Amino acid sequence: MDWRQKLVLTAFVIAVAAIDWAEAETMVTGTVFCDQCKDGQISLFDYPLNGIKVLISCADSSGQISMSREETTNLFGNYVMRFDGTPDLSNCNAQVSGTGQGSSRCSAAGGPAQKLRLMFRMFDIEMYAVDSLLSEPAEPMSFCPKSRNPVPAPARPTRPAAPIAPRGSPPSFRFPPLPPLPPLPPLPSLPPLPPFPPVPFLQEESACPHQNWTMPQYRCYWRALNPDSKVAVVFGPIAAARYGNDMTLWGSLQGRGDPYKTLLREATTSLLNSYNSLEFPYHTIGVITHTNLALRGSTRNVLVTALRFMRANSGFGRVPCKLTPCK
Repeated sequence: MDWRQKLVLTAFVIAVAAIDWAEAETMVTGTVFCDQCKDGQISLFDYPLNGIKVLISCADSSGQISMSREETTNLFGNYVMRFDGTPDLSNCNAQVSGTGQGSSRCSAAGGPAQKLRLMFRMFDIEMYAVDSLLSEPAEPMSFCPKSRNPVPAPARPTRPAAPIAPRGSPPSFRFPPLPPLPPLPPLPSLPPLPPFPPVPFLQEESACPHQNWTMPQYRCYWRALNPDSKVAVVFGPIAAARYGNDMTLWGSLQGRGDPYKTLLREATTSLLNSYNSLEFPYHTIGVITHTNLALRGSTRNVLVTALRFMRANSGFGRVPCKLTPCK
C-alpha cells in the first residue's frame, strides 16, 4: 500500500467516525494535489491542496447528468461526500471545479476527471474512492526539471575563408633563401684501442698447480676472484667453521702439512683453474660442492678429495698450464 492509499484510508476512518451507522449510507473520498510542474502526475514537488472544490457528477444511460454534488477539501487536501442509501455510483466522475474559501495560486486549471471506484460494500454501507485529482498553476514553477527534449543550440557560424588573390595580382613577399652552411671540419681520428687482456674463458684447456697462482706475473688472471676474498664467503659456512672467518684465498694457497690445509689449498687452486678454462674437469659449483662434502666427512674423505683436486690441477700429466705473464 503506497502513501496515497494510506491517505485515503485515513480519510475514510475519520469519515466513518463522524457518521451514524444506523442508516444505509454511501461515501466517496479522495485527495486533491497541486501539480506544480504541470506534468500530469504526482511527484516530490507536489502537495495536497486546501479549499479546492470537487464536483461529483453521475450520468444516466442516455448520458444526461442525473445527480451531482460538490464538496471542498480540508486542510489535508481530502474531501468526503455522503449519500443517503446505496446508490450505484459506478458511472460517476470526480473533477476539480473551482476554488473555495481557501484560495490558492495552484487553481488556474483542473486536471482530468477521475472515475469512482467501489472499494467495498457491507451492511448497507458502500465506500468509493477516487484517484488523486490535480489542480495546476498558470505556469510551471521555476524549480521544476527542464524538458527532456531541449531546443538544440544554434549552429556555430563558421569563419569565412580567406579571399583568394585574383590572377595578375603582385606576388606576396617572400624571404630570400638562406646561404648554404660551410662544411663541417672532419672529426679527428680515434686513438687505437689498447690490446685486450687475455680472456681466461676463451683459452684452450689449461691446468695450473698452486705454485703458478702465487707468482706475481700471473696476478692478472685473478679476475673472477680476489686474493683477499675470505674463504668463509667463497666456500660457505662449513668451511668457515673449519678455517675461521679470517682466512683469505691467497693465504689458503700457502697451506701444507695438514690434510685439511692441503684440501683447502688444492680446492682454491681448482677454483681458479675452473674460472680460467672451460675444459677444466671441475666446474666452479662442483669444486665448492666437493669441498663441503669432504669437510662433512672423515679425514680419509678429506685426503681423497684433496688428491683428486691435485691430480686435476696437474693436468693429469697431459694438460699444460697455459698462463702467460701479464704485461
